[in-house]
Amino acid sequence: MANYNKVILVGNLTRDPQLSYLPSQTPVVEFGLAINRQWRGQDGQQRDETCFIDCRSYGKQAAVINQYLKKGQPVLVEGRLQFDTWEGRDGQRRSKHRVFVERFQFLGTGGRGAAGGAPAPYPSQSRPQPQQPPPPAEPPSQEAPPPDIDEPPPSAYDDDFGGGEDIPF
Repeated sequence: MANYNKVILVGNLTRDPQLSYLPSQTPVVEFGLAINRQWRGQDGQQRDETCFIDCRSYGKQAAVINQYLKKGQPVLVEGRLQFDTWEGRDGQRRSKHRVFVERFQFLGTGGRGAAGGAPAPYPSQSRPQPQQPPPPAEPPSQEAPPPDIDEPPPSAYDDDFGGGEDIPF
């Protein structure tokens, strides 16, 4: 019988990502997700449920997550469930499930507010995009608009969830 272990979650970070390094100097980031569910019970009352999940990512992906994600921000993660066991300080055996993040996508409006339209895609893979030459410099004008500080961070990574399309930032 074939086995399949794939998890796709959309939730908000419950804490800032915590970056550490393996002895091989590989970056590792851990963060928590809160996934909310709402439904109506048989009595017609609105019900809410929150599921808290710990996540872990490695390599360049871990560095990107650590750099751009903060507590409260929404993110989509795709990965696999991993079962961890350890012995606690009290000698009791402990265990929990964790998501090993294989891909991710930042969600939200990129600081443009609720009227910003569709969620702004962000990097999700660790493959660099081809570098494009910068546009030719133009002479400064007297009425140059102020820089847009609400733009999402620049990226050197592909977006695997957008169907392979290049999305300008």
